Amino acid sequence: MNLYIATVETSKHRFFTFLEKTILPDNMLIAIASDDALNLGILSSIAHVVWALATGGDLGGNTPRYNKSRCFDPFPFPAVEEGELKQRIRDLGERLDTHRKRQLEQHPGLTLTGTYNVLEKVRAGEQLNAKDKVIHDQGLVTLLKQLHDELDAAVLEAYGWSDLLKLPSSTDFSISESQRFSISEAELLTRLVALNHQRAAEEKQGLIRWLRPEYQNPKAGESIQPTLTGTETETTPKNKKPKAQDATPAATLVWSETLTGQVAQVRQLLSTNPTATAETLSQHFGRKNQKRTDQISSIIEMLKGLGQV
Repeated sequence: MNLYIATVETSKHRFFTFLEKTILPDNMLIAIASDDALNLGILSSIAHVVWALATGGDLGGNTPRYNKSRCFDPFPFPAVEEGELKQRIRDLGERLDTHRKRQLEQHPGLTLTGTYNVLEKVRAGEQLNAKDKVIHDQGLVTLLKQLHDELDAAVLEAYGWSDLLKLPSSTDFSISESQRFSISEAELLTRLVALNHQRAAEEKQGLIRWLRPEYQNPKAGESIQPTLTGTETETTPKNKKPKAQDATPAATLVWSETLTGQVAQVRQLLSTNPTATAETLSQHFGRKNQKRTDQISSIIEMLKGLGQV
């Protein structure tokens, strides 16, 4: 194996890349022992990014942390049969990795963080300033977005969940990423949690879907995919007792427009008041709003499914 997949442990954006085996990872790099672009493609897709943001930690200040035991070990990879779809995901993973490395090599001042900051603005339909436009052109961000969109559509197809795409065609890239996935992310995460539990039950019966069967299969039966269990949030010390909340909390927070932001807000509030209801938490964000309360209720149920409340 001449390559391995790597991602930075703490990063605003969650992206994965191939590294040469001669590059030794330090303690801030998560290394995944696979040189298969199929796995790179799946990890780079919306499915794994949504999962990682929901299950990983957050050091505050929009700095999600990738925790291997939470984000990678329990993640249910799709069972992709040999054929056109599997090769398409593999090809898209390779093209994505090659594209980013090529642009970084051609433009020494370009960074992946800067590139994905601009990609985030493009997806949100925000206006780019002069600096953003330079990064957009150097990083070929429009092409980067297209590669991610095609990869997301292919991976969702591998799961059998193409219905989560709200586009009439998976090749229509005129609609922003937020429009495509904002409503479906909660359902995507719910399905991934259910699939995790299904896989864990299968593995207890001896059915194990190895990522590297040629390496792992000799020890079949020893590595069981962990079922998600209750864990403390990484921003809360183990011995810290939650503080009591007032019955009617002050409305000082702004309800996030994104699912990942909403999950982080609800999880943070529950860390100080684990028994709070959706109605109580909703009061933190202003006057009574049934839609927001329903969203919070769904997030609480989702976090229960993840074993985080």
